Amino acid sequence: MCSMNEELIKNADASYQLAEQNAAHYFQSLYEQVTQRSFIPILTKDFQSWKQNHIHRHSILSFLSGRKGKPDTRAYHNYIQWLNYTGKLENYLDRSISYIFMRDLGKSLDAPETQKRVRRVVENLKNNLTNSTQTNRGIKIERFSLAELYRMAQKEGIELTMIWLLEKLKTVSSNIPNGMDAENAQRKLIKIIAGVIMHEVEEMGDEISLEERTQKLDAAIRLGYAYGLTYPFIDDLLDAKILSIEEEKKYSDLIRSTLITGTVPELGEWSGKNVNLIRYIHAELRDAFEYIKSHLRPETEQKFFEQAYVFFNSQEVDRLKTLSEPNYTNEELYIPVILKSSSSRLIVRSVISAPEDEGFEERTFFYGIYNQLADDFADMDEDLKEGRVTPYTYYLKYHDKRDNLINPFELYWTVISNLIHEVYHSDSKACEVILDRAINGLKRFKRRMGTERYNEIMKLFAFGIPKFNRVIQNLVRKADDVDFFDKLLRDQMITNLKNERQEREVFKDTVETIRKEINHLLKIPKIKNVEPIIDAANYSLEGDGKRLRPIMTWVMGVNEYGLDKSAIVPLLKSLEYMHTASLIFDDLPSQDNSSVRRGRPTLHQVFNVSIAELTGLFLTQKAIEEQASLNYFDSKTVLTVIHYSAQMTALMCTGQAMDLDSKGKQLTLEQLNTLCFYKTGIAFEASLIMPAILAQAKESEMEALKKFAHHAGIAFQIKDDLLDVEGDTVLLGKPIGKDAENNNSTFVSVLGPDGARKKMWEHYCLAMEALEDVPRNISFLKHLLNYIVNRDH
Repeated sequence: MCSMNEELIKNADASYQLAEQNAAHYFQSLYEQVTQRSFIPILTKDFQSWKQNHIHRHSILSFLSGRKGKPDTRAYHNYIQWLNYTGKLENYLDRSISYIFMRDLGKSLDAPETQKRVRRVVENLKNNLTNSTQTNRGIKIERFSLAELYRMAQKEGIELTMIWLLEKLKTVSSNIPNGMDAENAQRKLIKIIAGVIMHEVEEMGDEISLEERTQKLDAAIRLGYAYGLTYPFIDDLLDAKILSIEEEKKYSDLIRSTLITGTVPELGEWSGKNVNLIRYIHAELRDAFEYIKSHLRPETEQKFFEQAYVFFNSQEVDRLKTLSEPNYTNEELYIPVILKSSSSRLIVRSVISAPEDEGFEERTFFYGIYNQLADDFADMDEDLKEGRVTPYTYYLKYHDKRDNLINPFELYWTVISNLIHEVYHSDSKACEVILDRAINGLKRFKRRMGTERYNEIMKLFAFGIPKFNRVIQNLVRKADDVDFFDKLLRDQMITNLKNERQEREVFKDTVETIRKEINHLLKIPKIKNVEPIIDAANYSLEGDGKRLRPIMTWVMGVNEYGLDKSAIVPLLKSLEYMHTASLIFDDLPSQDNSSVRRGRPTLHQVFNVSIAELTGLFLTQKAIEEQASLNYFDSKTVLTVIHYSAQMTALMCTGQAMDLDSKGKQLTLEQLNTLCFYKTGIAFEASLIMPAILAQAKESEMEALKKFAHHAGIAFQIKDDLLDVEGDTVLLGKPIGKDAENNNSTFVSVLGPDGARKKMWEHYCLAMEALEDVPRNISFLKHLLNYIVNRDH
């Protein structure tokens, strides 16, 4: 075994040394160009032609289009609309998609087939964007939402794959430790998944059957997730200095052993404060690694392991560098950059077992350092603060002490010149796109850092090329039409992820705060001669209930309609009294015969069946009494609320009667929808409509809220059905399997677990889409819906 490991290590080292030799040869070529500064006349000439399309004289047309005003390029919807309005959208998308075909797919833009594909993607994307940025009664349709992702999956027939992925992303998000940039980690993972999908789609061809396309997309998503996990849980984790020195060493050795032997070692004993984190990561990466291995073809397996080892080892070489070491050579600074930046993309084709493409591999190898130098430039200050060694941070520290250090900014332009004229053979489209990207990168950096800091940096890095720098800075100030869609997506995704996290935290805090206040309101004072019933009622009310219904009413009534909190207290109490009464009746031996509710024995177990029945009746009447106590509102409005409440209660009773009658019968999906809306959706609807009635909201708004409640209620019931089969008894506070025991028809029994999940997400989407017609802040309802489908109890 030891000799086998030695042999494997030799093979891994040999593959790395070969990659190093290729990188060294490339670096030597760049070194000669940068020392001769041959890039200056070449790119100066290129920019003379390029600026004709990017520095415009003002005309009547530009004046008229300018009246609309160019929005911030980070404002997703407004910017897309502005581009479309001014006729710039098609060119914007063309350069963006062309760039992605070059960078991510390794394509040459002068190839007719690539040009055809770019045009097709641009046309489809333009249609999608112009349709999706339309408003619906003034409410923007949210992009990058779970509903949108699921709708996209439906079109491709990969709904279950998307459900799986959303579950995985949620789990990853919850396991990203403090000290790591959670939003960027998630963004990188999603970006890798998208990249693998793009490669797979490119390999499919146009003649593929729908069934085979679905299978390939399913595999691409799972493979993308498996490979993408390495970014948050290897690269980012080791960079973040969250692990102790001992843990880092042990973890790196584990990864290295996996890539050398092709087998994930057992974790064994793990000493350190991050043991739970490492156990999760080890299990998840092990499954991901095994999935990738199972999809590798024999002819691509060796290449995958070689590229993966080169990628990991080059990152490790860079990671172990320290800014306190003054003697790194230029080769030591740049060769790992060439290796890690190219191998990260070369791996993707190995992951999907794509056939060899010499042109792709060559272009990707030469291209990688361009992208890495651009990223390192953008992250320069943060890297310096964290003590990371990059060509830029090292130059910042030692440029005045070592005159043999290559200026990375000059090397960046050398790489650009080499790409345009040596790799892409002076192709005009490649030249246009690469120069667009370069100027865009400087514009974004200047905007983010501020003019003063930007000028300081330029003074240092462009000191030796003053004439060329004047050309560049003139273009940075004046050039237009250099923005890119992937950067817009990046900014939008990070903004969305941050907003989602903040909104989710607000949602949790809101729910917990209101829940505590409602719990204090619910206890019913004792009344002489009614004490046994009141004791029983308070026993049921004291259970660990979610209080979703009164919480919904509180948020909509107080936060959105501006009703006085004290004024709607009776309504809040009435909703929970009515809901608790329905649970008491559900649990009775004559109905669901449940022995546990909210983690405690059911009411009829503690008292008796007769008391339970009377308590349920008492609470329904107590609810009406509370509604009649809405003294801050006019009597007609209060009567409307009571009338509506009585109707909803009748429908709930109808639903329970239907449920009892259905025992032992196989219901249709339509019957199930009706049944669970009566049992669950009605209560959700009442929680939203009753405060809307008090606020005298418009009928159109109430119809939208009813539609939301209808679909949210069904989604809630489907999740309950799934939890009854797959849930945790401890978390649920009640035994699972009661539906099967009582021979109840459920969404799971009718559709199966997978079919039930798909139907739940369909109703999730319909509920989300209904919110587009609610002209208020819907953040709470959106996160309530997310809670409904993602809850574990």
